[in-house]
Amino acid sequence: MAGAVVLALLLLAAMVAAAGGCAGEAFTANRAYAACSDLPRLGASLHWTYDDRGAGGELSVAFVAAPAAPGGWVAWGLNPAGDGMAGAQALVAVPSSSSSSSPGAWEVRTYNISGYALGEPGPIAFPASDLAAELGADGRVRVFGTLSLAAYGGAGVLNQVWQVGPAVTGGVPAPHAMAGANLAAKAKLDLLTQTTTAASSSSDAIAKKRNIHGLLNAVSWGILLPMGAILARYLRTFRSADPAWFYLHVSCQLIGYGVGVAGWATGINLGNMSNGITYTLHRNIGIIVFALGTLQIFALFLRPKKENKYRVYWNMYHHSVGYTVIILGITNIFKGMTILGVEQRWKTAYVAVLCLLGVAAVILEVVTWGMVVKRRNAESKTFNSASNGHLPRHV
Repeated sequence: MAGAVVLALLLLAAMVAAAGGCAGEAFTANRAYAACSDLPRLGASLHWTYDDRGAGGELSVAFVAAPAAPGGWVAWGLNPAGDGMAGAQALVAVPSSSSSSSPGAWEVRTYNISGYALGEPGPIAFPASDLAAELGADGRVRVFGTLSLAAYGGAGVLNQVWQVGPAVTGGVPAPHAMAGANLAAKAKLDLLTQTTTAASSSSDAIAKKRNIHGLLNAVSWGILLPMGAILARYLRTFRSADPAWFYLHVSCQLIGYGVGVAGWATGINLGNMSNGITYTLHRNIGIIVFALGTLQIFALFLRPKKENKYRVYWNMYHHSVGYTVIILGITNIFKGMTILGVEQRWKTAYVAVLCLLGVAAVILEVVTWGMVVKRRNAESKTFNSASNGHLPRHV
């Protein structure tokens, strides 16, 4: 008896879990579909019915996903050319811009995406009909449509892609985030077995390399190099720290540069792997930072001795280039975070580290200036005493 009760509870739990997924979805206008699948990324799901009559057959779909932010957009499409964004024949749902539409209405546009930019709306390779979209009370958008698959020639397994975006500005969907889930939002749609399978591609590997690239550069250009500059600026004031401050400074900068080179090389590799995707400003700043950082390393071997008359000019160069590298490096780190679409908590953590370094620099600035003023006053008194005790004698 007890075993039967446990079995019944387990069965009930399984039914509840199933009902909580795509199988529990209900649509307006009595729309119903033969199969559904919870897609592996972005919390999306796909419902479909495949009618194999006619050339290639017809595919009726309902795609369900929440925009990345209120007022954003959602998209789903098939790609006859590959398993990525380039070549996708997409249905993109956006808030309606028509003045005749009721408040809260949505519309569906078709896009033939030829590269890594959305482009302009236009006809797609799969003639589409019955297009509609609506925003549910749960904040998710339902996209409906029927596609003629004659261009696929009756293929039983299709490449599907989907995406969500944060905003629509002037009627144009804003770029989506570049987080791992966004880059991996693609799968195989098997019309015969009525299943979806995550696409086996290099997307996860690219997303992992992006994260490694960001982490290496944040630690190097964004943390270690500022720390090295703080050590050099303030520890040298303490006479007991000489020459330890110099070796600490050099060690911190060399380690930071080494880690930064690894991050820069990872970025170059990512650029080669991501054909058609170019972040021009981020890339150019990265190249400048790497070039100036390398110049700093070579300049270390040309450092004149303290008594050399050219040492003052070398110091001016070293300080100006060093601070430029730090400022550009930190700026580029924030640009990289925006490109990666990192969670706010990571941005907050990095800002907290910068604030900690800034507070330490301010405190050390006050302390060292106090020491310098006291030292100068003491030296002035000593000089005055010595002058008064050794006045020249006139015969």
